[in-house]
Amino acid sequence: MGREPYRIIVVEDHASTAEALRKFLTTIGYKVYIAPDIASARGLAKAIEFDVLLSDLRLPDGTGWDLMEELSAIKPVRAIAISGHNTDVDVERSRKVGFLDHIAKPLVAEQLTAAIERAVKKPRPTGARH
Repeated sequence: MGREPYRIIVVEDHASTAEALRKFLTTIGYKVYIAPDIASARGLAKAIEFDVLLSDLRLPDGTGWDLMEELSAIKPVRAIAISGHNTDVDVERSRKVGFLDHIAKPLVAEQLTAAIERAVKKPRPTGARH
């Protein structure tokens, strides 16, 4: 293998969706960490180096938007929103808080992997967002 596997944090509270994402992303060569809520995602993001954060927007202890604002205030983050909530307002809010992409559920494998590849090719945002 020519490169280290990308390290992906998946923030998803629906256990079967999280497991399906883990299996799929692991199968194609990514190293995957699962967080079922913001508190777990916060802990993982602080404890490990990661390349991309994939976050659901509606979580039991807040929103993916909240998480993105919090993490990007601490360090640069490449992130993709994944959600069943896909109005123009939702997509615009995702972009405003720094998500590079906003992908509708149900997820399409090719769309997800293309978004991850685009994200890792982008330079990491510089500094924390304020």
